[in-house]
Amino acid sequence: MHSRRISRVLAAFGMLLLFACNRAPRSVSDTRAADEKAIRELEAQFQVDYRAKDANKLVSSYYADDASNLLPGMPIITGKAAILKSYREELADPTANGESSISKIEVSRSGDLAYIEAASVETRIDPKTKEVVTEKGKYVVVFKKQADGAWRAIEDIYNPDAPPSPARK
Repeated sequence: MHSRRISRVLAAFGMLLLFACNRAPRSVSDTRAADEKAIRELEAQFQVDYRAKDANKLVSSYYADDASNLLPGMPIITGKAAILKSYREELADPTANGESSISKIEVSRSGDLAYIEAASVETRIDPKTKEVVTEKGKYVVVFKKQADGAWRAIEDIYNPDAPPSPARK
């Protein structure tokens, strides 16, 4: 008698487990279009802050606290303080300027991760030659939605297409 009761309890538990596993997942609203728009706006504001040479605003509004910046020929720069230091040095160059264009944005269906692929053209003083140069390149930025709903860069990866060339006068 005792074994029948245990068998019935186990069978009932198995049925509940089977039912729970076969239930359709809760529908999650698809926010990808709104998320893509928010990321485009964030990227546009980054360009405005870069041209204004406002490293503080650029880093505080664009990067997550634990973000990493991967630049050619340099160790990985991790954390807002280190990224801010890097941008302050870069933007101290009076010729530093840049333009970019996004070629691709992908937002995860879950709405917590996204990335952009973009091309850029930057003008700066070459530290070796002290000449003003232009550099074409491309970059990928991975974004993560933060607890407050804002998108922030967590990985920023840049590499040039070729060595810099003398800037047109």
